[in-house]
Amino acid sequence: MAECGASGSGSSGDSLDKSITLPPDEIFRNLENAKRFAIDIGGSLTKLAYYSTVQHKVAKVRSFDHSDKDTEQDHEPPYEISVQEEVTARLHFVKFENTYIEACLDFIKDHLVNTETKVIQATGGGAYKFKDLIEEKLQLKVDKEDVMTCLIKGCNFVLKNIPQEAFVYQKGSNPEFRFQTHQPSVFPYLLVSVGSGVSIVKVETEDRFEWIGGSSIGGGTFWGLGALLTKTKSFDELLHLASRGQHANVDMLVQDIYGGAHQTLGLSGNLIASSFGKSATADTEFSKEDMAKSLLHMISNDIGQLACLYAKLHCLDRVYFGGFFIRGHPVTMRTITYSINFFSKGEVQALFLRHEGYLGAIGAFLKGAEQDNPNQYSWEENYAGSSGLMSSSPELCPTQRARSGTFDLLEMDRLERPLVNLPLLLDPSSYVPDTVDLTDDALARKYWLTCFEEALDGVVKRAVASQPGSVDAAERAEKFRQKYWDKLQTLRYQPFAYGTLTVRSLLDTREHCLNEFNFPDPYSKVKQKDNGVALKCFQRVIHSLDALGWEERQLALVKGLLAGNVFDWGAKAVSDVLESDPQFGFEEAKRKLQERPWLVDSYSNWLQRLKGPPHKCALIFADNSGVDVILGVFPFVRELLSRGTEVILACNSGPALNDVTYSESLIVAERIAAMDPVVRSALREERLLLTRTGSSSPCLDLSRLDKGLAVLVRERGADLVVIEGMGRAVHTNYHAALRCESLKLAVIKNSWLAERLGGRLFSVIFKYEVPAE
Repeated sequence: MAECGASGSGSSGDSLDKSITLPPDEIFRNLENAKRFAIDIGGSLTKLAYYSTVQHKVAKVRSFDHSDKDTEQDHEPPYEISVQEEVTARLHFVKFENTYIEACLDFIKDHLVNTETKVIQATGGGAYKFKDLIEEKLQLKVDKEDVMTCLIKGCNFVLKNIPQEAFVYQKGSNPEFRFQTHQPSVFPYLLVSVGSGVSIVKVETEDRFEWIGGSSIGGGTFWGLGALLTKTKSFDELLHLASRGQHANVDMLVQDIYGGAHQTLGLSGNLIASSFGKSATADTEFSKEDMAKSLLHMISNDIGQLACLYAKLHCLDRVYFGGFFIRGHPVTMRTITYSINFFSKGEVQALFLRHEGYLGAIGAFLKGAEQDNPNQYSWEENYAGSSGLMSSSPELCPTQRARSGTFDLLEMDRLERPLVNLPLLLDPSSYVPDTVDLTDDALARKYWLTCFEEALDGVVKRAVASQPGSVDAAERAEKFRQKYWDKLQTLRYQPFAYGTLTVRSLLDTREHCLNEFNFPDPYSKVKQKDNGVALKCFQRVIHSLDALGWEERQLALVKGLLAGNVFDWGAKAVSDVLESDPQFGFEEAKRKLQERPWLVDSYSNWLQRLKGPPHKCALIFADNSGVDVILGVFPFVRELLSRGTEVILACNSGPALNDVTYSESLIVAERIAAMDPVVRSALREERLLLTRTGSSSPCLDLSRLDKGLAVLVRERGADLVVIEGMGRAVHTNYHAALRCESLKLAVIKNSWLAERLGGRLFSVIFKYEVPAE
């Protein structure tokens, strides 16, 4: 969008004079189920927020009813799968130019089937200007909300719910955008809103903030003086001129005054001594570009110094910038960043927000939705329905974009339960889930993007196969393919579009796109079959383990965990084997494992630890269904239980690839309990507890876990964390520091990654870590 500095002027708007030509699902999605609206109208942009209920398919599992049977059939699957409709809540945010407000309101009115809303919350200067138009078009009463309150509410909301929201901008570095990690507490901070003027607000808590200063020299000053100097009326055109200018042609620099002597004063010769200083004495005409650049520096330096002084005065080191003047423009962010860094000597950080344009609309929405307690829930950005930073709407091809102006989209899904930090993180403020930053690592980025592109055919095939009775499965799968392909192409050229690019974010985006087209669990049938096969082998595996001596058994249990981890349909090297050799099983997987010493091998330390007192409680994050959880994890769990250790087994809340879900784990545990007295009594006595992670990802973010899991960890005094799987223990959490002992186990099933780590395919990671005293 022009809004975010990308192409597309949206100046003609011919196609929007009477109606929007794009399909309703492309921009104003799910309007028929809209429940509540809010609107923020600025000088040039309108930001619309609405809440809707979204119906989507979910794969449900449940045990067969065997009450009327004497025995189970040997060929019968361990549970049945049904696809059901579920209703969830979604927040939609759409940003567009005021030129199109009338057409957009017409479009919304025409597509609203039913709404519970009788009032629309409105903020921004345009809330007054367009009040009558909104009430007439939508037949809703307009309630005007305080601009600053809305901005603060919106800012708190995005900082709390979008981990990759805030970023530092560093022009010329690679990458230019560096995103902040999730903060356990976002408070206190300074919010500098640069609109026509400048407002500076100190935010201390969710509801406590105060306006502490400001200035009349802001975006309006830049625009007004710029128009007088350059005769350019467009704000974006003025910024474009500034990006091409040389301010030193107009500004008087330190070196212009002191010559070479500036070095003896300890000053940089390139420092601006006087903005526009050369214009008083020079006889030459200055270019529009140079004047615009000088003006931008003058305004930005003034704002930066002011913000820096207020930050120092109130002992704050985090300053978030937003408002019409910023709007994601690189040239503006660069000058603000330079100014803050210069005046604070690097002690105060200038931070920008991916969705700062939506803060007012989000805040206005929250003001009108207080009876629904939106802040009691956790929300998640839906990558499938959101535009990226500095990129146009992902749904629109260039010809559509040029035809329909500039639109920017953000969608957020309400999660079933609140998400919190794992209490066992050593330092939540410095925790980074991801091992490799693909935004930073160009070689890794190129490899993984290509890898995900090449895997698309297989995912499409699996998605269609998971719904054999559906007449439109193939058509929906093709739409999924196109959408995910488009996302991957955006990320090739703008890897920062959705925050720090990682293997985790690529996997999550794929899951979001699958859900978008009603493929809730493409691997449900695969998991059902694999779980059935593994359950039949469970007793044999247990008998063979029980026959071993203690030390021999510990190694066999670990090898079983690792062999189970081989069964990962997300890894091409494995899925190729599983597709071509249906007989490939547990013993074959063991033979594929690297011999000791492993690539990372602290097994001897682990064995020594096991000779000591038992752990109080182990938290185990399970990975794959079938052989992994049943023949790898459960025997390991059983051994810990036999030692007197309680176990919390955490599985995904929702499906991703062939990972075991919480609902599947309940059935698996029930079936194992029927065969094994150790597991049976542990479940009955609540020494073995099954819980959900709060995640639907093949990776694991320990800063966003189900609140119920965190409560259990505290109550049971967990002193051992076991993380297994390539996604959970290598792509994420490889460097995670915990306050207790931890085991990180994985088999590297990707040859490129294995080579990068100094190993080969099926190399083993066995990382036992003890926190420093």
